[in-house]
Amino acid sequence: MMDTVIMAGFGGQGIMFLGKVLAYAGMTADLELCWIPSYGPEMRGGTANCSVILSDTEIHSPVVDRADAVIAMNQPAYERFKSRVKPGGFLIVNSSLATTSNDRTDITTINVPASDIANNLGNPSIANMVCLGALLPSMKLANWDSVEKSMKKLTMKRPEFLQGNLDAIKEGMKCQN
Repeated sequence: MMDTVIMAGFGGQGIMFLGKVLAYAGMTADLELCWIPSYGPEMRGGTANCSVILSDTEIHSPVVDRADAVIAMNQPAYERFKSRVKPGGFLIVNSSLATTSNDRTDITTINVPASDIANNLGNPSIANMVCLGALLPSMKLANWDSVEKSMKKLTMKRPEFLQGNLDAIKEGMKCQN
């Protein structure tokens, strides 16, 4: 069994951290994993994307041409990556910053006002975790327990960020219903 996910947005939206959370979730679940970051030279404000592969068997290629899921945090990410979702896959779109065209009827598109939800939670920088929460129920290998364990590990040096991130994931999980 395998989960392949592409996450994309502007630099500064926490795309790489989002990928690390999923990668660490795979490690805590004792899975095979691959995390590949990609970002422009501009860094904050430029484009950023990463791919994560979680598998219960050996991963033969780190390349993700067609993903089980894509998280698009803004309009350019939506336009660039919507075609990379496998038929039957999931497209999570931050509808606070992107408008979908519904031209893919072979996938499930979940519009999540992630930036608005993050603002309501009092921290605009956790919109990425809201989107992760919206994706989590659709994943085969990552689950709440593995993500919570990974978040605890990743926020160990800054424990004040743990609860806010977990709350954002929980809010995002409500968006898939």
